[in-house]
Amino acid sequence: MKALEMRNVSVVRNGKRILDSINLSIEQDESVAIIGKNGSGKTTLIKLLRGEIHPYFDEDSPPEMKIFGEKNWNIFDIRGRMGIISMDLQNQFGEDTLVRDMIASGFFGSIDIFRNMTVSDEMIASIRNSAVMMGVDDLLERTIEGLSMGEMRRVLIARALVTNPGTLVMDEPMTGLDITMASKFRMMFDIIIEAGVSLIIVTHDLADIPKSIGRVVLMKDGKVYADGSKDELLTSDNMSRLYDEPIKVECNDGSYHMRL
Repeated sequence: MKALEMRNVSVVRNGKRILDSINLSIEQDESVAIIGKNGSGKTTLIKLLRGEIHPYFDEDSPPEMKIFGEKNWNIFDIRGRMGIISMDLQNQFGEDTLVRDMIASGFFGSIDIFRNMTVSDEMIASIRNSAVMMGVDDLLERTIEGLSMGEMRRVLIARALVTNPGTLVMDEPMTGLDITMASKFRMMFDIIIEAGVSLIIVTHDLADIPKSIGRVVLMKDGKVYADGSKDELLTSDNMSRLYDEPIKVECNDGSYHMRL
């Protein structure tokens, strides 16, 4: 089964095509990096997956979008199978939110935990297991106020993992992390992939791509510019055309970096 299928998918805002006839297919057990500069349509793609927006309907070329084989998917059911982590999410939680409640909210697709929500004993066990996996179990009774950027990012990932999803989607996961913490996160992502969780990483920086991801999708001007293996596509020529700047790509032991 495919985790994601998109055919002729466009998004139109104020008469402008933010996404333009996207064709994209990702297998359920496949990890992929989606790469493009700001404004290429990456964030809009995340909003589609989160159900915040819907494809533009064109009668001449109707769009088709499936998640886990379903055309008419329930966003709450999908959230249990596909965890989505975006940095704008952390800003929606109040500073007095407990870490354990932030992780627990992943069960409900909500911001915080409210009185009408019942957190079962089974959920509590999953919260702790997820926190242990991300190394934040010692933070469960703390509020998120004062957490470092790295701690907050690990809590958000624990929130996404709490329902044991088969796929994680990460939007610019290294934003705000220093070079040491970013390196640790890349190694952690490789461990997550080895544990059987597929990753879809959306980024503008080649350095964010874990070594174990072999496929990359390049996006430019709302379109899929290229789709293929990391080794074939992550070249100086391709990146220069993608970013409209003279870029030099270097590879060191499976890690890619680019510079002007």
